[in-house]
Amino acid sequence: MKIIILGAGQVGTSVAENLVSEANDITMVDVDSKRLTLLQDRLDLRTVTGNASHPSVLVSAGAHDADMILAVTEHDETNLVACKLAATLFNTPTKIARIRSTEYLEHPEIFSTENFCVDFAICPEQILTEYIEKLIEFPEALQVLDFASGEVSLVAVRALQGGLLVGQQLQELRKHVPNVDTRVAAIFRKDRPIIPEGNTVIEAEDEVFFIAATEDIRAVMRELRKMDKPVRHVMIAGGGKIGRRLGGTLEKDYQVRIIERNYQACERLAGELSNALVLHGDSTDETLLEDENIAEMDMFCALTNDDENNIMSALLAKRMGAHKVIALINRGAYVDLVQSSGIDIAISPAQVTIGSLLAYVRHGDVAAVHSLRRGAAEALELVAHGDAKSSNVVGRRIDEIKLPKGATIGAIVRGLAKSDGLFGENLSSESDRTANASNGAIKVVIAHHDTVIESGDHVILFVVNRKMIREVEKLFQVNVGFL
Repeated sequence: MKIIILGAGQVGTSVAENLVSEANDITMVDVDSKRLTLLQDRLDLRTVTGNASHPSVLVSAGAHDADMILAVTEHDETNLVACKLAATLFNTPTKIARIRSTEYLEHPEIFSTENFCVDFAICPEQILTEYIEKLIEFPEALQVLDFASGEVSLVAVRALQGGLLVGQQLQELRKHVPNVDTRVAAIFRKDRPIIPEGNTVIEAEDEVFFIAATEDIRAVMRELRKMDKPVRHVMIAGGGKIGRRLGGTLEKDYQVRIIERNYQACERLAGELSNALVLHGDSTDETLLEDENIAEMDMFCALTNDDENNIMSALLAKRMGAHKVIALINRGAYVDLVQSSGIDIAISPAQVTIGSLLAYVRHGDVAAVHSLRRGAAEALELVAHGDAKSSNVVGRRIDEIKLPKGATIGAIVRGLAKSDGLFGENLSSESDRTANASNGAIKVVIAHHDTVIESGDHVILFVVNRKMIREVEKLFQVNVGFL
């Protein structure tokens, strides 16, 4: 595909790194020529220096024959105008905009073809908020990812000594939880992927990815490790866009404290939030943390805009007794360094967000994409189409499908309504989901060797190496004759 990326910030750079490796024709636009030069030295792409909302700049970037515009600059207004120009002047087929302000997101009519012509709007801050909220809901997990409108979850957990399954073969899992159907999609041992078989033995410290119906994931977790006590007390360092969103989401169900060093921001937060306690101070201040009973915190989330501050405050909170700490880290090199340093989970915002964009770039009918293990692996939700003659997967048992080694089909969901596609929601709307559920139409099928895939199934796959993705996508494409 010929793709123009507007904005060479964290999100734009992360998207470019992923798309260039998949043999796409990428052009990057930004006002910062130095940033573009550094990017061009590292990646095989074109660069254009200029304002992304100027028609002449879009012409220089090749908008006249581009397949897609990804407007991910720091400014919502620039992104909106760029999408409108791409539609009006160049008739660009797909236009995606990064939108940060809730003022715009609360009025979806702004994105219609009559207005700014945005096909898909993504809000990285909201995606991150929901991601962290899942980690707080399931404190034992390293990642919790939803598929099929939340019907299915892919969960990563660290197998700990004392877990019922540690030291046992995977085939014992069914004996331990006979009423729950689940599948282990992958195991990473010392960063090396292991393809799970029935006789694979789980070892302590293994990173285990399993897939199950969302309602069953706690039952499976209990087999792999001792369960933590439920989170009740949460401390958030940083009252910016993400900290404010998370605090507003959590304050209804948890006791929340937010530390913010900017006094004016504290006043705004106190006015916006109802139940959260807002504190003016520095999250790396040991005295402040002690005064606010950091040792009683079930979860400490370092969410400022400063990587070093997040790392230091998270390490300090952990040393002072916080049960679990999460740090938001933008620089990819830092994420790998601190993951085993005492910080329980280091989150890369770009890697969490990238999946929402990749879903629109993938070939075939892709409903969702999640980046795993800091981009090394990937989980996809692909929709099967066609029939036994036109498709390589429809009408076939899973053990008859020629998946590349390292790709695993984890689950199948039947009866989902078609996507409405707005705000990165690739699956059915809430009303469709409720209607389907009431009719008993949605069915979660955990994949086994004799499971047969039907047309319209949402197939959830785990790929341990992103290099395999193109092969997987080709499997799900129907023959031209069927179309």
